[in-house]
Amino acid sequence: MITVIAFIVTLGILITIHEYGHFQVARWCGVKVLRFSLGFGTPLLTRHIGKDNTEFVLAAFPLGGYVKMLDEREAPVAEHELHRAFNRQSVWKRMLIVLAGPVANLLLAILLYWVLFMHGVMGIKPLLGDVPAQTPAAIAQMQSGELITDIAGEPVASWQDVRWILMRQALSNAPVSVEGRLNDVSLHHNLKLSVLDKDDFEGDFLPKLGLVPYRPSMPPIVGEVIAGGAAQKSGLQPGDNIRVIDGLAITAWDQVVDTIRQHPQKPLSVTIVRDGQSVDLQVIPDSVRENGKEIGRIGAAYKANQNELDKIMTTVSYSPGVAAGKAVTKTWETSIFSLQMLGGMLTGDVSWRGMSGPVTIASYAGQSAQIGWKAFLGFLALVSISLGVLNLLPIPVLDGGHLLYYIVEVFKGSPVSERVMEIGQRIGLALLGLLMACAFYNDINRLITG
Repeated sequence: MITVIAFIVTLGILITIHEYGHFQVARWCGVKVLRFSLGFGTPLLTRHIGKDNTEFVLAAFPLGGYVKMLDEREAPVAEHELHRAFNRQSVWKRMLIVLAGPVANLLLAILLYWVLFMHGVMGIKPLLGDVPAQTPAAIAQMQSGELITDIAGEPVASWQDVRWILMRQALSNAPVSVEGRLNDVSLHHNLKLSVLDKDDFEGDFLPKLGLVPYRPSMPPIVGEVIAGGAAQKSGLQPGDNIRVIDGLAITAWDQVVDTIRQHPQKPLSVTIVRDGQSVDLQVIPDSVRENGKEIGRIGAAYKANQNELDKIMTTVSYSPGVAAGKAVTKTWETSIFSLQMLGGMLTGDVSWRGMSGPVTIASYAGQSAQIGWKAFLGFLALVSISLGVLNLLPIPVLDGGHLLYYIVEVFKGSPVSERVMEIGQRIGLALLGLLMACAFYNDINRLITG
């Protein structure tokens, strides 16, 4: 239910903002708006508002929306309203109206990032754990316990920053400079990214580089038990000290997690210490899919104390002015990166499996909503940027396609012919259908493989 509600809220906000951009700029340009529709198909709710009696519609099929303007190409226009018809406007006004939708999505992203940067974004400090041998990080002589402070001239405050910067840098496939600090000593490294291939960006590529986050020592003490999970059914309780699982002596929580993951749907004998007494239990881990593999999960978690959290967690916040600048920069960088990834898909440098459709969007909407409002706002900003960038692509039927026609008109001195526009519409629908088919295929594939 949370996923469904979060998905509906996400679509509602993004589509409303996008169409409102077209609507408001059209009004500023003197164009009469006949209908503002959220969704397609059968109208579920209709209201007529304003001096122009604009029809506001909530339709049955929610994946989109449109703004219908007065236009001689669609229906006869009364003589006294010809000056308010879209087709009678200058090419520059038409370009502004078309641009307004994608720009509104980008402005929404800036606003959301501004709120997040002011309020403070929590992240995990980029402290290195054990560096696996023969990985790029080991070859670059990066060390366990080192705090990464700068990558390619950009300061980093969390592992999220590290991942984002390295993902952008990896597109060039060149070594990247990394600055770190260990025991108050500054360190410099040249990290090679050539080991990464196009499929690595579908998941977490940092371990392949040898960049493993530091994890504090966690004793095998149960901190939380999820209601209805295998742990609760077996009798495990918060505070239980796990000593043995199937004959294996347990000294750290990582061992508990690893052992449980390796035994989905297999009974495990577990010895715990509770109130000074040894207790034997049997746990049958639930089976779940992760990255196409069956793993075990029991619904129990370790609960870190505040001192442990303070060592590895950080909250970064900024003043309103600085936050605004960073919000603009974040939106710009994300937009450019989206275009680079699309370009990489066309050239074969980036896998098409990274493309997502409505099923994946719905899943992430639900997950981010359950994590908290900050995660949901960050997700909303990212999807808003994607929607804005996608609509600016020069594909007929999208805003970018109409913009392309108007640019041609500027140089040609007259509108593009109806025949050319008709052919363009067909090509655009075919391309859009191909993109949607690819996105749906990836969605279904993720559902099957986990």
